[in-house]
Amino acid sequence: MQRDELILLAKAEEYASFRAENPEWTFNHLAVDYRNGNVYLGAVNRIYKLSPDLEVQVSHETGPDEDNRKCYPPRIVQPCSEPLTLTNNVNKMLLMDYRENRLLACGSLYQGICKLLRLDDLFKLGEPFHKKEHYLSGVNESGSVFGVIVSYGNASPDMLFVATAVDGKPEYFPTISSRKLARNSEEDGMFAYVFHDEFVASMIKIPSDTFTVIPDFDIYYIYGFASGNFVYFLTLQPEMGGGPTTGSSSAGREQVYTSKIVRLCKADTAFNSYVEVPIGCISGNVEYRLLEAAYLSKAGAILARSLDVAPDDDVLFAVFSKGQKRRPRQASQDSALCVFSLRKINEKIKERLQSCYKGEGTLDLAWLKVKDIPCSSLLTIDDDFCGLDMNAPLGVSEMVRGKPLFSDAIDKMTSVIGYVYKNHSLVFVGTKSGRVKKIRVDGSSRAQQYETVQAVENGPILRDMAFSSDHHYLYVMSETQLSRVPVEACGQYSTCSDCLGSGDPHCGWCVLHNTCTRKEKCERSSEPRRFASDIKQCVRLSVHPNNISVSQFSLVLEAHNVPELSAGVNCTFEDLAEMNGLVEGNRIKCSSPAEKEMPRIIVDKGDHQIVQLYLKSKETGLAFANTSFVFYNCSVHKSCLSCVSSPYQCHWCKYRHDCTHDPRTCSFQEGRVKKPEGCPQLLPADRILVPVNVVKPITLRAKNLPQPQSGQRGYECLLTIQGNEHRVPALRFNSSSVQCQNTSYFYDGMEMSSLPVELTVIWNGDFSIDNPAHNKVHLYKCDAQRGSCGLCLKADPLFGCVWCKGENRCTLKQHCPHPENQWLEHNGINSKCTHPRITQITPLRGPREGGTLVTIRGENLGLEFREIQDNVKVAEVDCTPIREGYIPAEQIVCEMGKAEKSQYTGNVQVCVGVGECRPEFMAKSSKYYYFVIPRIINLKPSRGPVSGGTIVNITGSHLDAGSNVSIMFKDQPCTYLRLSRNCWLTCRTHASLNGYGNVSVSVSIDKAHLQKDLRFEYVEDPTITKIEPEWSIYSGYTPVTVTGTNLDIIQTPLIRAKYNSHETLNLCQVLSQTTMLCQAPELSISLARHQEEPERPDEFGFKLDDVQALMALNNTNFIYYPNPEFEPLTVSGVLELKPGSPIILKGRNFLPPTNSGNGKLNYTVLIGEKPCMLTVSETQLLCESPNLTGRHKVLVMGGIEFSPGVVHITSDSPLSSTAIIGIAAAGALLILFIVVVLIAYKRKSRESDLTLKRLQMQMDNLESRVALECKEAFAELQTDIHELTSDLDGAGIPFLDYRTYTMRVLFPGIEEHPVLRDLEEQVEKGLKLFGQLINNKVYLLCFIRTLEAQRGFSMRDRGNVASLIMTVLQSKLEYATDVLKHLLSDLIDRNLESKNHPKLLLRRTESVAEKMLTNWFTFLLYKFLKECAGEPLFSLFCAIKQQMEKGPIDSITGEARYSLSEDKLIRQQIDYKTLVVNCIHPENEKSPEIQVKALNCDTISQVKEKILDAIYKNVPHSHRLKASDMDLEWRQGRGQRMILQDEDVTTKIEGDWKRLNMLAHYQVPDNAVMALVPKQVTAYNSVNNSTVSRTSASKYENMIKYTGSPDSLRSRTPMITPDLESGVKVWHLVKNHEHGDQKEGDRGSKMVSEIYLTRLLATKGTLQKFVDDLFETIFSTAHRGSALPLAIKYMFDFLDEQADKHNIHDPHVRHTWKSNCLPLRFWVNVIKNPQFVFDIHKSSITDACLSVVAQTFMDSCSTSEHRLGKDSPSNKLLYAKDIPSYKNWVERYYSDINKMPAISDQDMNAYLAEQSRMHMNEFNSMSSLSEIYSYVGKYTEEVCNTETNHTYHYVRILTTDVN
Repeated sequence: MQRDELILLAKAEEYASFRAENPEWTFNHLAVDYRNGNVYLGAVNRIYKLSPDLEVQVSHETGPDEDNRKCYPPRIVQPCSEPLTLTNNVNKMLLMDYRENRLLACGSLYQGICKLLRLDDLFKLGEPFHKKEHYLSGVNESGSVFGVIVSYGNASPDMLFVATAVDGKPEYFPTISSRKLARNSEEDGMFAYVFHDEFVASMIKIPSDTFTVIPDFDIYYIYGFASGNFVYFLTLQPEMGGGPTTGSSSAGREQVYTSKIVRLCKADTAFNSYVEVPIGCISGNVEYRLLEAAYLSKAGAILARSLDVAPDDDVLFAVFSKGQKRRPRQASQDSALCVFSLRKINEKIKERLQSCYKGEGTLDLAWLKVKDIPCSSLLTIDDDFCGLDMNAPLGVSEMVRGKPLFSDAIDKMTSVIGYVYKNHSLVFVGTKSGRVKKIRVDGSSRAQQYETVQAVENGPILRDMAFSSDHHYLYVMSETQLSRVPVEACGQYSTCSDCLGSGDPHCGWCVLHNTCTRKEKCERSSEPRRFASDIKQCVRLSVHPNNISVSQFSLVLEAHNVPELSAGVNCTFEDLAEMNGLVEGNRIKCSSPAEKEMPRIIVDKGDHQIVQLYLKSKETGLAFANTSFVFYNCSVHKSCLSCVSSPYQCHWCKYRHDCTHDPRTCSFQEGRVKKPEGCPQLLPADRILVPVNVVKPITLRAKNLPQPQSGQRGYECLLTIQGNEHRVPALRFNSSSVQCQNTSYFYDGMEMSSLPVELTVIWNGDFSIDNPAHNKVHLYKCDAQRGSCGLCLKADPLFGCVWCKGENRCTLKQHCPHPENQWLEHNGINSKCTHPRITQITPLRGPREGGTLVTIRGENLGLEFREIQDNVKVAEVDCTPIREGYIPAEQIVCEMGKAEKSQYTGNVQVCVGVGECRPEFMAKSSKYYYFVIPRIINLKPSRGPVSGGTIVNITGSHLDAGSNVSIMFKDQPCTYLRLSRNCWLTCRTHASLNGYGNVSVSVSIDKAHLQKDLRFEYVEDPTITKIEPEWSIYSGYTPVTVTGTNLDIIQTPLIRAKYNSHETLNLCQVLSQTTMLCQAPELSISLARHQEEPERPDEFGFKLDDVQALMALNNTNFIYYPNPEFEPLTVSGVLELKPGSPIILKGRNFLPPTNSGNGKLNYTVLIGEKPCMLTVSETQLLCESPNLTGRHKVLVMGGIEFSPGVVHITSDSPLSSTAIIGIAAAGALLILFIVVVLIAYKRKSRESDLTLKRLQMQMDNLESRVALECKEAFAELQTDIHELTSDLDGAGIPFLDYRTYTMRVLFPGIEEHPVLRDLEEQVEKGLKLFGQLINNKVYLLCFIRTLEAQRGFSMRDRGNVASLIMTVLQSKLEYATDVLKHLLSDLIDRNLESKNHPKLLLRRTESVAEKMLTNWFTFLLYKFLKECAGEPLFSLFCAIKQQMEKGPIDSITGEARYSLSEDKLIRQQIDYKTLVVNCIHPENEKSPEIQVKALNCDTISQVKEKILDAIYKNVPHSHRLKASDMDLEWRQGRGQRMILQDEDVTTKIEGDWKRLNMLAHYQVPDNAVMALVPKQVTAYNSVNNSTVSRTSASKYENMIKYTGSPDSLRSRTPMITPDLESGVKVWHLVKNHEHGDQKEGDRGSKMVSEIYLTRLLATKGTLQKFVDDLFETIFSTAHRGSALPLAIKYMFDFLDEQADKHNIHDPHVRHTWKSNCLPLRFWVNVIKNPQFVFDIHKSSITDACLSVVAQTFMDSCSTSEHRLGKDSPSNKLLYAKDIPSYKNWVERYYSDINKMPAISDQDMNAYLAEQSRMHMNEFNSMSSLSEIYSYVGKYTEEVCNTETNHTYHYVRILTTDVN
């Protein structure tokens, strides 16, 4: 194993670890205080302060808390309508602010607010949250925000540069900005932009247009730092490319990403210095472009030389992944470490800036929409140039390439950090598997990875890494573990060469201490040769001699590179012995240990032992050098050959049978053996054959056999037969020959014909002679396994076996009692066995054509092939034997010749011998062989996929004949599999070589070619187009419907899933050519990465024969959800129940959370054997128990099987039988009657309980089912609205001018009001005097009170006078406000005096004061409407209009498929289709055609309106062409044109009903070309104009154009009047009388049937966000762009004063007054009538929907609880869930206003004066006075009688003048 692959387990004391307290509280960020080494850790819901060795000192809680990411501003600022859930707080930024001794910890809650914590104890110093600048980002990922604190010296405060992903909310969050870091943590200006005015700010936002090109565009910030005068950020962002991508990175082609470095000047407040440069790295032709992590470090002297920079220059180490595509599933593990010189990046930027300021190129920044803006020529620049407001921001197109240092294709690198140690640049890289790679970067050659450490148990290692303050430790973390790892682990290296060869520059060898360590840790390391820093300086030892036998000896050691050894040295032989060493220069003398100290050397471990010889310093007591030394022991050898073959000095004494290192110990000189040739040994022998039970000697050849000496025993042979030893005396003839004496041998059993036996020759009892050739004795029996003559004669001739005819057995010659002519022997005179016999023939049938291989088995079938070569006939036909198939005496294989037609059958004949055949050598079979004619009849199936794999069955007759079958499909084989029941063949097709089409099928059986016109069709492979549903649960077995083509050609289709290399399959059932039903394969839960989360399989597809293309589908999103989990019914497992009670099974995951929202599992619940009716929700199954009693097991089936327990149903019969018997007969009937009633009642109540439970669950299910439909519809609508409003940046919304707006509110329905006209001069004189009177407060108040007192002064008059007075006083709003307050004060007094309920105040417009109040708000809230509330109101109007028009709208009744109003809902099922119409612009025929979506059920007028909407998308309605002035012309090619009209001669009339023409009537196709042309008067028009105008045009259009309040349109369903001339009624989608029929029944019922409720709910859900946005804007005190209007605060304070004055402390009353004064008086009017504010056209269906929204708005402002019941109107049901949260918004809004500082009269008057000045001349005040004066004229006497004396005079003069 190589060192760099070695993963070292760390020493416990060096390492420290801190783990997450809770698996959900994962770690996010890390910071180390370089002053004291304390570690700060940012995690989910916690911030920790840890000591340097990771002991917790203090923790600070940051979450979880109630929140919703969609709440903007967050709920801590204002109420939020979104559902709040307990949300974790992810730490997104953790920065040390050393200057203020505080920690910035920014989280994900509340749109990303930050806490400022004191470093010492994490005490919260501040948490700014109430301004939009305080919300850094709404993203939930921890790695999405990066901050850099920049200091500008002591005088000015620090700045914080923040860069963040925006997660699709560019309008809320800038992607990069610089903020003020206030000294005071509670200061309001904390995080305020460094600079911000109307046009420029120190921030950059992503333009919303960028998201239309790439919907999920975002910039991910990986790293940031400050260097020199600049701040840098490293980013990863989608590449914009030339044009739009296919919409999203997930659809179509994959999104390409680019890594970039962004540079800004520290001092640049306008961000003019923004420059962006792409960075990347190319190594070995592989591009690495996806940035993973980066770190800024110094170069260090060695690396600096190769980069051509100074040692103190900044370099940037960066880790990149391969490629440019981020694939989360099969992401490449290939990554590279690269280095960049910061100086070179800055040079590149400077070069680009210079070229741009010379006017070369464009700004080239696509995502900021400045890609194509050309550079402007201006000036030359220097290194510190910080941009101007031109040529900025700037993009660099050419990539800066880093220098590749190191790459790893297996363990992806995820983080990086580095520092310089002794001029070496060291980099530490974290990986996906939790390891830290230590890499030395020394420049020119590639970097060296010198160590890998497992730092955390489970990776990956997160981006944040940090060094301890002394750089001795590195802190790394995964999501759940923070570890402290030493930067060096020198101590692990135990030898000098390992230490200095490790490549770790920290490590050197401390010689006399024998350790690997840093130099500073080694004593006296500066003295010569005591510390080695190069491998050549390691101590080397050599020893003479280097091996000895086990006895004392003197040794000499030579040592090199040793330090001075004056303190002395010891020699140590491992732990055997230690003695003093004598030092002489570099030589040291030692003695070897005594023999008794040596361990025994045993033969199993060889004849020697390697011992380490150490030199031990007496100074340190440690061994500092060692070498290997060998002790050997010859006596372990027990044979001569092994002794003399030993590498050591061993000798063999052959007479003593002993091995020794000292030859002198041998008895005789000639007994010493030194070479293998001299060893006594047996020579190789031929096979030694010994028949059993025959006495026989065994003679063996040998050499050097010793002659036994006196007192020594002689030779013996030792044979081991079947485990038993047999010793046989032996005779040594001479030194080269020995013989085992005569003996017979035997072995048991007849299974073996021969048995090899081990043979050993020994002398003197146990001295064995070497047998290097391993000679064996073979014992044999002639009659074993040789029962026939042929088998006997086939035996090895050396055995000498013969066939003894008299006894019919195989035996040795000498054992056959008969004369020689009575036995047969191999190669003898009689060597031919007689009476051959045939025992078996296969096959027994074959074709006449021959070629069949017939196998004949039997006895005595010859001993040689030539004996039977031409002597075999089968059924009288020659059969040619085949040599390869012949087994002597036992088997013949022959090939059949061709048979004549006359030949049908016969037996098999074999004659053994050469020449003429004698009867005793002839064999005939008893079985017959038949000739048959095989035929093929049919094949099935007759078609299959072109890829092959089809199992084809070919039926026919006699198909079992012959020996070889071959099946061909044209010129391609079909692999033969088997024969079944003799009548069909089975084969498997191969892929077609010739594509689709029919091929002929032929079958050959041997040489017979069977022909029949059989054809097989190769058809196109099946395809899969749709899988539904695209989900299952882990255990599989849920039904999956698969749609595709040619599915019926597959025989056994299988569905497959592969997950973690484990494949599972399941069966499919083909239903038709295009459909099959599969059971989903399971996903092995044990392999699941997260058992509680949905998982996608690695591969998902189908095994359809050999079709490879569908094995793994690329276009499927099949997903597996966790299995349903059931809780036990009770703890004991037994649930006691009464009959009929519902069983509720609880658990989770019952409804998989699928995207389509319709994830249902088909559950069956069995109670015993009986199923029960079920209602399913996410966590409950409600089961109506069947009518049973007793104990029953409950079993749930639905993808899985589970039993939650047993139910015990006990009968609850109210009366026992004994009691009934005891009751008197007279009372029995009565009691029985009562019992029946009780039971019925009980059952009824139980049923109602059950119904209620089911209803509740169904309603929940309904809403959740609709929710998804809404999500999809909302997304589509959002896109449409985005397109519509993308051009409406403030000015684009068609706001009415101030005058038109106020006229529509003040005088609804009157287009040309007199107040706008001029008067004659003489009249004006008198009116000026009247104007003076009006400006007299006493007079005006008196005048109003007098008018209100008149009985003839109607409600309309009151409103009119109030409006007229306000137009007169428009120029004196301070005075008007004063009058209004007096009038309101009067009104309150009157209201309370008359004992009316205080809540009724301001409820209706019954007084001039109330209408004046409305008008007052109308004047003062115009600016707020325009700047703030107008946008969401217009968006809501557009959204309603767009959504309504997505479905059919009846042009006559105004009813629609999509509606919020039940009254305006089409109740019929109307089939319709969306068409795209291509329109030619009416004012420019040459411009491109405009695509308009219309429905085929739209009338021609509706289509014209839709076309005009598309053409004049952003044109105010009053400036557009009118549909009634245009005709719709259909252009059909070849110049054909046709005018389409609502009514023409083709209009269908049935009875007295005439149907308006629709696009479907004209059969207009998709993509038709249309044009709007000026109206032409056709003959039909002129004749029948009355019909059109009266019914459709005049009546309905007039109603629609009406701009006033739609209160008068309450019914909003025009009655259909018959045409006067013809009595014909006109209809479009629904005939009105049908509604008449329904009025009582269906419509009258308040409980809306589910289908309509679903539709209302779907529309409501789709529009929900737009309604929320509007309400949120109205009920919020913190607005985008403007503060709360002063008028609101002023009026609310006035009402509170009045309440105090009258001692009204009931909060409900105060709340109601405020609601009646502003929301109901002003906002409801505006919401219902957006045409008061915008230049738009409002249809009746839009009006109906707006009325529902307005009603919801009113309900939200009410304090009374609205109890919902079955009679509640549908709009209340619709918003029942939302109103409580809206009410909270309103209450918080009123409360926030109340808490605001009061507005002084002085400030208010200044504001009112400003408003008056702005709109000074909007109305003609003289005309207004003239109108008011008409009331003076009407009530002259009453007015004059009431006036005080001093005004009477004026009135009289005035009256005269005016008259």
